[in-house]
Amino acid sequence: MRDLVQRIDSATPAGRDRTIDALRALAILGVVLGHWLVTALVVDSGTVHGASPLRHLPQLAPVSWVFQTLAVFFLVGGQTAAHGYAAARGRGETYRRWLGARMARLFRPVAAVLVVWSVVAALMLASGAGVETVRTLAMLVLSPLWFLLVFAVLTAVTPLVARLHPLWALAVVLHVDLVRFGLGGPAWLGWINVLAGWLVPYCLGVSWARGGLRERRTGWALLAGGAATTAGLVLWGGYPAAMVGVPGAGISNLNPPTLAAVCFGLAQCGAALLVRDRLRRVLRRPAVWAAVALLNLSAMTVFLWHQTAMMAVTAVGLLAGRPLPGLHTAPDGVGWVLARLGWLPVFAGALLVCWAAFRTYEQGRRASRGGSRVVREQRSVPVTMGRG
Repeated sequence: MRDLVQRIDSATPAGRDRTIDALRALAILGVVLGHWLVTALVVDSGTVHGASPLRHLPQLAPVSWVFQTLAVFFLVGGQTAAHGYAAARGRGETYRRWLGARMARLFRPVAAVLVVWSVVAALMLASGAGVETVRTLAMLVLSPLWFLLVFAVLTAVTPLVARLHPLWALAVVLHVDLVRFGLGGPAWLGWINVLAGWLVPYCLGVSWARGGLRERRTGWALLAGGAATTAGLVLWGGYPAAMVGVPGAGISNLNPPTLAAVCFGLAQCGAALLVRDRLRRVLRRPAVWAAVALLNLSAMTVFLWHQTAMMAVTAVGLLAGRPLPGLHTAPDGVGWVLARLGWLPVFAGALLVCWAAFRTYEQGRRASRGGSRVVREQRSVPVTMGRG
């Protein structure tokens, strides 16, 4: 392990901005832990259905403020896509070839998930599992894929986004919400915000790649302005406090994104910009950098399979013959939360098994070339959502 750590550190180009990889890793961990904490699979009369502790314990809403990190995903994604496109143009590479390479890296591991779960769903139905149970489990697996579709669209328009100020996208979100909630407009208008809302942090990332967002006052302005606006919208604008969807709630801040979620994302982007210097110092430690680099090499695998890992543990737990607290029981009290915290290491172990089984679909042919693959990956920087 010590040898691997040293090889990764020595093979990393001196000019590489390690903070980009660290922010991506933090965003991934935020999404994974957030889903594991606020998603419950309750077994009731032989049927599995989803539930959320946020519905029964609204005081847990601050948990969503910590683990809803999608804005950081799009900030980093915009930065790396713009940087990669500029580098491709410098090499004389066509837009079509650059985009094709990025899309292949993005969607190659998705195929493995879809194939495996198509087989699993068919076997469950054939063995007599209820349609509602299969639908619940399939939706948990497929629902995160919306993020990849939005990210793919924004990646495709990266050359155009370079000319777009993020305030234009923010203005679209503002007017959509004004029509929906203030003027009683149709609910379907909200889906415009699926692109417009995430275009805001993506534009910020593109600006970062072009040399903007360097001053700390920019980070403070985004953090303070975004946080203050979000607080005002929650306290006086009628928006929910949770920054994720809550089953049964009248309004979801995330599905589709609302003005509150987008402003909250601006605050997250500001915080990300402010911690860059501290992250840079921490990442000088070879062991820390090696962990970040390895996680980035399997970012898509972790993202795509973390819900499957949770469901696998839940299914195995049924062998106990009785509902296990924090795993099969309703998330309606503090006891469930404490029990769920105890299950997180078990989920992580199951995710490690999924990673070992399916990481090759993300890393392609390079995965079979042994330990030196990591060094080559760090030189060429073709990680998921990376600079290529």
